[in-house]
Amino acid sequence: MRLLTEFVQDRVVLPDPSEEVHANAELSKIVTGEAAAAGECLKQADEFRNYDEGPLIERIRRTYHTMHTEQTIHFAKQIRERWLKFDHAEMTIMEALEVLNGIIDESDPDTDVPNIMHAFQTAERIRNVHPDKPWLQLTGLIHDLGKIMAFYGEPQWAVVGDTFVVGCEPEDKIVFGKKSFENNPDMKDNKLSSKFGIYEPNCGLDNLIMSWGHDEYMFQVLKHNGSKLPEEGMAIVRYHSFYPWHTSGGYSHLTNESDQEKLRWVREFNKFDLYSKSDPLPDIEALRPYYQALIDQYCPGNILF
Repeated sequence: MRLLTEFVQDRVVLPDPSEEVHANAELSKIVTGEAAAAGECLKQADEFRNYDEGPLIERIRRTYHTMHTEQTIHFAKQIRERWLKFDHAEMTIMEALEVLNGIIDESDPDTDVPNIMHAFQTAERIRNVHPDKPWLQLTGLIHDLGKIMAFYGEPQWAVVGDTFVVGCEPEDKIVFGKKSFENNPDMKDNKLSSKFGIYEPNCGLDNLIMSWGHDEYMFQVLKHNGSKLPEEGMAIVRYHSFYPWHTSGGYSHLTNESDQEKLRWVREFNKFDLYSKSDPLPDIEALRPYYQALIDQYCPGNILF
């Protein structure tokens, strides 16, 4: 691994022990016990993505409210200029996964373990159901790799969480709803706060400017480095956090027919991304050779981040 700019590890905000003692105790029940030992999921489907209550709710609320205040159209354009120079590090995919070992997602109500665990959990779930789709398994492994931005000083509200379209009125289906955008400067602009904003009706996903986060960044990293993942895998990486669209049915006035195939694959992927979060913790060392072979096939060598 070759660092092109300096790590800023103290900006990776881990849970405050004074706030999270109870949270850790509660969340440990998700990944321990007899059911976990038997390889069973310890949560029911309707228990995931609970943004109303839970041991981590205050941390999550702060992250989203800051995100919905600071992520403006100007910010989205400006931050792309900084990150799409790909001048922060040169490393292999496996090295980047190791970096994720130091990141815990502040926006996620369903897990409080390092992101590398979730990466392998997702990949293994996909492998079990889709053994004939190695590209999808690898997509599961790398889908969150863009979160390494947190190690270079980027606050988590610009790295994690559900994404949304900037440059137009936010959908009420977004986590914490439209009210959480009340202090966003764009909401004071008649154009930027209107239904279509700066976009043409049904212009399509790829013509929208999304809020900045790990999805868009990792998509651009893969594209820049000539990844051999198929279009379906690239779409999953780019839009897997766009829950207001793929789960809640929002933004239909901006999407078009060509987005339907993307939607099908993102929804298929979401079953493994979301519901793997209470699976037993994987034996990463035992799995490493299998996934290294997939990396060598689709994303070999050093990658510029």
